[in-house]
Amino acid sequence: MLKVIFYIKSQKIDKDGLAPIFARISLRDKCITMATGKSISKKRWLFTNNLRNVLKMDKEKVIKEALEVFQLNLEKKFYELSKIDADISLEFLRDEIKGKTKVNEKPKSITILEVMGKHTDFFKRKVETGERAPGSFQKYNRAKDLLANFMKKQYNLDDIEATAIDSSFVYHLEEFLKYESSFNGKVGIKNNSVVKYIRVYKTACYYCMKMGLLDKNPFMVYDGKLKVTDAVFLTQAELTAIEEKIIFNERLQKST
Repeated sequence: MLKVIFYIKSQKIDKDGLAPIFARISLRDKCITMATGKSISKKRWLFTNNLRNVLKMDKEKVIKEALEVFQLNLEKKFYELSKIDADISLEFLRDEIKGKTKVNEKPKSITILEVMGKHTDFFKRKVETGERAPGSFQKYNRAKDLLANFMKKQYNLDDIEATAIDSSFVYHLEEFLKYESSFNGKVGIKNNSVVKYIRVYKTACYYCMKMGLLDKNPFMVYDGKLKVTDAVFLTQAELTAIEEKIIFNERLQKST
């Protein structure tokens, strides 16, 4: 849980006798400090019990309200970021509040396997906390291996910049998965599994977009659909035969 405590730095009192107010922000076993941009005399800070007592001076009321807004913005930003990454750092939170992580700034270059790796690390934490099943984690690892095999066989590359992926890459990947990929001696993957694998790549890229590592999702061009097979229903004769068999077995159990 995020904890915020305000304090003054009395050693930095200015010529008007005012000390700057800082915020100490704690999360688990880590702690950082931030300047609030507000200041107050040491005497008034102590007299008002760090602005907790009932205030009569308008200036001090304004300062208190500003600190409350400061804390509210911190908690709101922390909540927004933690929905993207539960292991968000306090340093990143501080940069977000200060506006140092610019939305319009061009993201650093990142390869598609790095994208998969970052999302896999994030997904692993979900598995460890019981939010997702271990089987799903194995699927993400398998998807990464398939992607690496495709790039090696199709382009003779160990990796590729995520921003270099185009529709041709995506649909060649689909064909590779369907007709050329091999696992345990079996060649090719059925349509529904292929669609789900490419959705994994799309999800990983979307995660990196939210983390500011990508500015677009190269797999958004993919429009593959799951094929729904028609359900096969038992005939009345088959249902009757099953019912009679169950009743017959129950009678045998009772007689023994």
